[in-house]
Amino acid sequence: MWGTPAVKEIELAETLVEDIRGLDQVRFTSTGTEAVMSAIRLARAFTGRSLVVKFEGAYHGHSDGMLVKAGSGASTVGTQDSLGVPPGVVNDVVSLPYNDVTILEDTLAKIGDQVACVLAEPIVGNMGIVPPRPGYLERMKELAHDAGSLLIFDEVITAYRFHYGSAGSWLGVIPDLYALGKAIGGGLPQGAYGGRHDVMQYVSPLGGMFQAGTLAGNPLSAVAGLATLDVLRQENPYERMDRLATVLAENILDIARNFGHAVSINRVGSAFTVFFQEGAVYDYDDAKKSDATLFAKFHRLMLEQGIYLAPSRFEAWFISAAHSARDIDRTLEACRKSFRQLKPN
Repeated sequence: MWGTPAVKEIELAETLVEDIRGLDQVRFTSTGTEAVMSAIRLARAFTGRSLVVKFEGAYHGHSDGMLVKAGSGASTVGTQDSLGVPPGVVNDVVSLPYNDVTILEDTLAKIGDQVACVLAEPIVGNMGIVPPRPGYLERMKELAHDAGSLLIFDEVITAYRFHYGSAGSWLGVIPDLYALGKAIGGGLPQGAYGGRHDVMQYVSPLGGMFQAGTLAGNPLSAVAGLATLDVLRQENPYERMDRLATVLAENILDIARNFGHAVSINRVGSAFTVFFQEGAVYDYDDAKKSDATLFAKFHRLMLEQGIYLAPSRFEAWFISAAHSARDIDRTLEACRKSFRQLKPN
């Protein structure tokens, strides 16, 4: 291991730039947390501003500022924030309800000249799967640019999940900067951030925004990432994954209702979330209505059937390229047994 670019790191960078619209240049990190943290620092350097606008229920890693009203793990353990985050950091982060255009418009009208970036998951994956309302991302980008700030998409979960490339391009909205992870490491530690060429010129050594790491873009992670992306490109499993997810989600809904349980499901492509509640889920307040106790009982029952779900009511179910129709059938049989045994609170 040596602290200089390697051949495979360059190949991975070239692949990402070719695959992802709006990714003119890319810089590697070791994790998604670092990728988001670096993208925010870059937005602040480019704009000369401090404030970050993010959305309640979204999880962007465990850097200090991103633990202000964090989703996913922080929500599961019963706190929206974390000990150890300085008050000054909290003051630089504004968290808004997701999918509410009016609040975003009002906020940027008041403080837009102080906002360095608007940070969002294009499809939220950490308060459960929550897709954007029609036109919401387009308006988000327009409002960010009108305020002179940058739009950052955290695609650590969403890139290469719904199609071969970014969710931003899949949805037709290209951000100024991306944060990437997970798939691009092929199961090994890997993150990256990048975007507009003019913005990336602010990164050292070309500019004054410093970011580095001996293991960022290391050869082992780069090889694993290239191998994973090659499989996705060659096999193009997205239609089959989508089909399996549709079968699983629709049947879970039917099974739950047949046994008298109120559930709703949000699904986008091969990812979905089962909410133990009635009614649609559009934001974090909606997601918090999901019955945590009932989910915990269901999780235990499914585990006893040999199916290990993510242990949080806010997490997503993901169909992967490795799953088969047989896996779906086995999961549905476990759901039947579990919903049959599940007792209301």
